[in-house]
Amino acid sequence: MQSQQSESPPTFLPYLSKRFNTLTWACLDADLHKSAIFYAERYFALDHGNHDARHLYATAMLRANQPHSALHLVNLPQDQRCNGCFEIKAKCCSTLGRHRQAREALEDILKNATTEVPAVSPDQRGARTFPEEAVLHCRSGLTALKGNLPDQARSSLLRALALNPMIWEAFEGLCGLGSVPEIEELFPSRPPPIKRTSPDEQLMTKPTHPPIPTATGAGFFTPDTGNTGNLFRRPEPINALPVRMGKLGPRDSMLTDDTVSHLPEISILQAHQRAKGGVMPSSRALSSADEGGPALKKLRSTARGVEKASKPVAAVDDARSKKARARPALTLVNLFSSAGRRPQPTVASSRHAPATGNRSDRDGNASGVGTRRSARLMGTGNKPPMPSKPPPVRDRRRPRTRTRSQSTESEDEPVPSGDATHSQSPQSVTLSPRSDTSPAPSNWTASQEQAAQEAYEVELADQYIYDLMRLFASATRALAMYNTALCMEELDKLPHVHQRSPYVMAMVGKAHYERTDYTSAERAFQAVRALDPYRLWDMEVYSTLLWHLQRPVQLSFLAQELLSIEPRSPQAWIAIGNTFSLQKERSQALTCFRRAQQLDPTCAYAFTLAGHEFIDEDLDKAILSFQMALRADARHYNAWYGLGTCYLRKCKIRMAEYHYRMAAEIHPNNAVLLGCVGMAVERRGDREGALTLFNEAVKLSPENALVRYRRAKMLISMKRYEVAVRDLERLRDSSPDESNVIFQLARAYRLIGDEVQSARMLAIARDLSPKSSKKIQKLMETVKDEEVGDDERMRVE
Repeated sequence: MQSQQSESPPTFLPYLSKRFNTLTWACLDADLHKSAIFYAERYFALDHGNHDARHLYATAMLRANQPHSALHLVNLPQDQRCNGCFEIKAKCCSTLGRHRQAREALEDILKNATTEVPAVSPDQRGARTFPEEAVLHCRSGLTALKGNLPDQARSSLLRALALNPMIWEAFEGLCGLGSVPEIEELFPSRPPPIKRTSPDEQLMTKPTHPPIPTATGAGFFTPDTGNTGNLFRRPEPINALPVRMGKLGPRDSMLTDDTVSHLPEISILQAHQRAKGGVMPSSRALSSADEGGPALKKLRSTARGVEKASKPVAAVDDARSKKARARPALTLVNLFSSAGRRPQPTVASSRHAPATGNRSDRDGNASGVGTRRSARLMGTGNKPPMPSKPPPVRDRRRPRTRTRSQSTESEDEPVPSGDATHSQSPQSVTLSPRSDTSPAPSNWTASQEQAAQEAYEVELADQYIYDLMRLFASATRALAMYNTALCMEELDKLPHVHQRSPYVMAMVGKAHYERTDYTSAERAFQAVRALDPYRLWDMEVYSTLLWHLQRPVQLSFLAQELLSIEPRSPQAWIAIGNTFSLQKERSQALTCFRRAQQLDPTCAYAFTLAGHEFIDEDLDKAILSFQMALRADARHYNAWYGLGTCYLRKCKIRMAEYHYRMAAEIHPNNAVLLGCVGMAVERRGDREGALTLFNEAVKLSPENALVRYRRAKMLISMKRYEVAVRDLERLRDSSPDESNVIFQLARAYRLIGDEVQSARMLAIARDLSPKSSKKIQKLMETVKDEEVGDDERMRVE
């Protein structure tokens, strides 16, 4: 942890900031407020001194109906505020009804009109009148989750993550269902990005097999060029990507206009036919069988005319080959070589193969050039047929227009003749005999090197966000499955700047709370309150934690603060209800819990706490409250536990055991729930099975006094007094003021024949509980009866 505290910000921080900025605004535009807050908090934790990060975080809070937290973020000292802070402060004050303060903030902006205003979103975003498919699936899944439709919710949320893995709310919804796939399945690990190099270096280090196309600065949430800023789009397979053979520019990225992106190698025929509106053929690698093009039927009458036509055309073809060497074909080959693949020797022939025999004379040539091309495409040793008229030289030398795209120029490029015309396998441009004497100059300039470095740093930023999200997803999934040890391990892997964020500290507090480590949980929630004093989320857990710790003053103060922040929040009324419950005012507590239920009918915790208040008064009403809680959240294990307690008090042992087991299945690492299952099994008469469950519970939580006490009573009933005495002595040392432990220890001493220790423990019990003299006397009589019974059994034997 000390090494993390001294960590320096990443070198690609500007690109990382831009990524976080764009991703957060995309979530805000899609009304995914929790996802926006998640990413904005990561951005703000990474760079606290950045006002853009502060403004973005505050804007996300304000959109999520948390104006107090947003105001706290921008309410800086006077010398540190900017016009952006004043603007957000004005919005927060207007939302809170503090109109005079809002006017003062706006007046401050007008006074500082000459000062540069840091924009909340420097990038232009395209608005969408209708959300895309991934967002709709996410909303559908979250709505089904609230409507208690788990199967439909899981299907929709999984579909949303399949379309866009960056929707954090969809993943949280899956965690709420409890059926979360493995992290590697949802978010597979990605290899580190590789920086692009010059084409010469790529040719020197070219792989023997076709490489995986590397990213060109296009991130996993980067919009397409024509997608108007929409970030929720999974990258398509490489054979479905369009090829742009014109001016190179940013592809699916948020880079500047001077950034050059290198496209992966795709067939030229695909780009040409797409530009002409033709039908796309199926994409596959060129094989040796494809080099010859389509098989053509040769005529005997024209086979002998090739020798006569080849001589007058040889000089013209030689001149054409010289012209072709300086044309954009070299640029095209370099572009393909930059993708790390060896240039195919049939690039020219493959794009002309479908048009053999039927294409028009766009270069002003007669059928002579077309015949030579068809002969090359056939790839045989026979000579091509004699043309009816040799093409004029002036038509071949006609200058080309510069306005056509690169794909058109490369297609209209004349094919060199000469020896290559009669060879069985056509040679590529880079492998021509003249390439050795005059190699093509490299197009890798300083601007391209800078663009490659920028693209590499953008990919590093993408990788940073993706790996960070994987860590958070793993910790969130572990907490949802109540694997608190794994959750703490994953949170410990986070960078230190993110560990001190409110979201992470709240997760730490809930993890310690589920482990019944209430002291550590209290420290974590105190850190949350220090980082975000106006936070409402997770405060119902904190109030219940203070109830368990018997902290009436802190609990009352928390309830008053939450009520002043948002009187219509269920967290505030749950905290007030816990305050009354701690003071044994059950009617007032029930009133507060009902108010919380009215404010949020999906709040299962409010129904559960009301059911616990009903247990000692009306078991039927308690059962109804617990059932309502399960309708709101079927994985709320506290409601299952409450139902088990109600049925156990009604002496419905089988029903109690079923509900206890359901609670333990949801939270398998809770020792108290395993102890409750053991207690129900013991009441059913299976003492050995109950003892096994108690042993598992003690192994899970050795410091849990309740589980150890129940095991000690079980051991006394099974006449294993020595083991019971060891458990009771440990409980006496940890809880010396617990009179029940002293009573049971006195009983165990008396049963093993240690009268002195038994009398001593009974004296301590009288001092701890003077009103329990009748209970002590009854205990001594019961022990004597058991001893008499044992003596009589020994006599019979």
